Amino acid sequence: MSGSVVAKLPKPQLKGLLAASIKFHLPIAIFVSIASGIAFKFLVCEPRKQRYAEFYKNYDIDKEFERMKQAGVFQSVRPD
Repeated sequence: MSGSVVAKLPKPQLKGLLAASIKFHLPIAIFVSIASGIAFKFLVCEPRKQRYAEFYKNYDIDKEFERMKQAGVFQSVRPD
């Protein structure tokens, strides 16, 4: 084995390895968290708000009270 064929491997970076890793991964983590927050807002929260608004636009509380009264849900109000 001659010295010209075998090359030395470079030494691995040991000093500042954590700082370098954090510098690389922190922006990625921030981007992913912001993107997932925005996706959650528009894919879950907004449709939920629209469904609640539609429900309460058509909701009649007196009709619901009469239905529950006839079903005997309340102890203080007797069914007719």
